[in-house]
Amino acid sequence: MHTRSATFGSILSLILILAGLTGIHAAERPRIISVSAGKLDRPETVVQVAVPAEFPRSGHLTGLGGDTIPFQVDDQGRAVFVMRNLRAGITRALKVVGDEEGKQRGNSILVARSGNKLLFDQGGKRVFEYQAEPGELPRPDIKQLFTRGGYLHPVLSPAGRQVTDDFPTNHIHHHGIWFPWTKTEFEGRHPDFWNMGDGTGKVEFESLERSWSGPVHGGFVAHHRFVDLRAPEPKVALNETWRVTLYDAGHRLRPYRVFDLVSTQTCATDSPLILPEYRYGGLGFRGNGSWDGAENAFFLTSEGETDRVKGHATRGRWCHIGGKVDGEWTGIAILCHPDNFRAPQPMRIHPTEPFFNFAPSQAGDWEIRPGEEYVSKYRFVVLDGKPDKVFLDQLWQDYAFPAEVTLK
Repeated sequence: MHTRSATFGSILSLILILAGLTGIHAAERPRIISVSAGKLDRPETVVQVAVPAEFPRSGHLTGLGGDTIPFQVDDQGRAVFVMRNLRAGITRALKVVGDEEGKQRGNSILVARSGNKLLFDQGGKRVFEYQAEPGELPRPDIKQLFTRGGYLHPVLSPAGRQVTDDFPTNHIHHHGIWFPWTKTEFEGRHPDFWNMGDGTGKVEFESLERSWSGPVHGGFVAHHRFVDLRAPEPKVALNETWRVTLYDAGHRLRPYRVFDLVSTQTCATDSPLILPEYRYGGLGFRGNGSWDGAENAFFLTSEGETDRVKGHATRGRWCHIGGKVDGEWTGIAILCHPDNFRAPQPMRIHPTEPFFNFAPSQAGDWEIRPGEEYVSKYRFVVLDGKPDKVFLDQLWQDYAFPAEVTLK
């Protein structure tokens, strides 16, 4: 009897010790996030920070002012939240409060599959759609050769005005926001993945890896492939992964929408894709059809250039393209990340059509080599009214040089 009591006492002591160790471990989890503005005023900034596995998957952050800021941990192990009114030189400490188990937090960003599309809504309003598998051709005079998937269209402003176009009559192969290469060399052949009407190359949707909704962001990861049609049999030259993320940001007196696109391209074979010098190719944007014509689209580059002829072939950190839709000004700014190849990248600005392209091939020959990743990062800001250069400069600075974050 004495032996059983001693054994029970030993087990109880062990349980208490383990419980104490568990409590210590829990106490050591990061519970404070400090965010430093650095030298920039940040009226609204998307903050991302890698967090350990034991960090809550969702919850909110609280500050001295009583702010409640929702956060959401993504599939890459980063806590993401949107902070407002962070002044230059200021550091704010925020307490981490995880959601209770089973608690459902509303999704400000909702991503839903509808047929061959993904629909993106923010606060119940459509922002853009991703055309995954190809849809039906919009006009009977378009050849099946032009069938295309793997692009964003339509893209809508906060007021619901459409800023993109698809299958325009004067350039049927233009599709909202898309990413083909034009002048190339692959295994001695010269497929053109941009001008699909030539029948030498194409970019096709392959698969949707995942999509998600959430209180802070929603997005998708999809796979595309660049197919050489000049080979004896169609042959994949490049594989591409798109990661697109829409943030619950832009809640200001002048609202805007903001989303990121990260393209990662890799060689599908042991052969490189050679890209000779050329005036366009890469990330492309086609604007609303009502902007067609030399006088109907307004371009503004980060360098302050508004003359589209003079702006062509210059380098820019960002470019805004806009015009009137239903009698009201609206547009989109495309921000180029400084980590991108040849950043600030050369720009293709069409003299008469609402077309824009960040075109690194303008600066000379280059190639995508086997075993290497070619990563391109762009942020899109959609807003109504005429562009404000100071505001767009501020957004680019915040994108290029994010706030510093520490965990305690």
